Amino acid sequence: MANPTLAVASNISELVGRTPLVNLARLFPEASQTVLMKLEMFNPGFSAKDRTAASLVESAFGTGQLQRGGTVVESSSGNLGLALARSCLQREVRFICVADSRTNKATIAMMRALGADVRIVEIDQAGGSDLLAARLKEVRRIVGSIPGAVNLNQYENPANPQAHEFGTMAEIAEQANGRIDQLFVATSTTGTLTGCRNYIDKRGLKTRVTAVDSEGSALFGGSPHTRYLPGLGAGLETHLSTRARPDDVVRVSEADCVRGCRLLARREAIIAGASTGGVVAAVRSRLPGLDPSDTVVLIAHDGGMPYAGTVYDDAWVHEVLGLTREQAEGWL
Repeated sequence: MANPTLAVASNISELVGRTPLVNLARLFPEASQTVLMKLEMFNPGFSAKDRTAASLVESAFGTGQLQRGGTVVESSSGNLGLALARSCLQREVRFICVADSRTNKATIAMMRALGADVRIVEIDQAGGSDLLAARLKEVRRIVGSIPGAVNLNQYENPANPQAHEFGTMAEIAEQANGRIDQLFVATSTTGTLTGCRNYIDKRGLKTRVTAVDSEGSALFGGSPHTRYLPGLGAGLETHLSTRARPDDVVRVSEADCVRGCRLLARREAIIAGASTGGVVAAVRSRLPGLDPSDTVVLIAHDGGMPYAGTVYDDAWVHEVLGLTREQAEGWL
């Protein structure tokens, strides 16, 4: 009988989801807990946002909000934009992505390779407000100028958390045979967190959910200030984030995101994005207080290639974050 995982897919979007869960036996060698990581960079667009984009687009087509030949305008710091660029291309929909000056150059280039019209909001355009607020303002302006244009609005759309309730968390539960004592999730729109929480609550699981947020993020009552790495935290609370219900919140510095990424790379040979480094940092700080028999699951939201010029670049880390290479690799 043929292995279904080796079957020929009819198109690239069929490969979204069913990402691997891997045992991290070397990451924290002194820990007695079982530590597992969900590798979302195995999605076609290299991040968990492939799930979000597929859910947003399918929902919009299903309700008639969007048709072939239409236009989608969306705010993104990078990963969702890349995922939507592919989804819209395959659905014959024009896609305009409003990104900002923090977005990785490699991600912008890949979006444009997929036919996206990428507009960049600069810091001076924010007028003293957060870049997210400036992006959302630009989205509203563009939508108002194009007849029939649609904003899928990842910050409010219930299709965002549904992608992770019925996809990400359902897969983790299956792969871990239902044994997940602790779940650590990076937060931005809080779609992944909310979807995982909904799955857990509806099935009566005892899993404790920890939100990993960036210092300088406004989420969960935080005080916003300048951040340099995309994909973790947000400059303002949104509809979804105000309804997120983590059991705990860990705030991590961008320096610790770098340290976490480099630790994961050297110990487990996994090159992950900045938010995953933050998740590693959060788990590192919490492990000593967890039950020794716990199964701990980390979600790695994206891959590290777009961060080659930031997180993994010694010159950038020193210039922007003030860390020497020795400090950046201090946990090794």
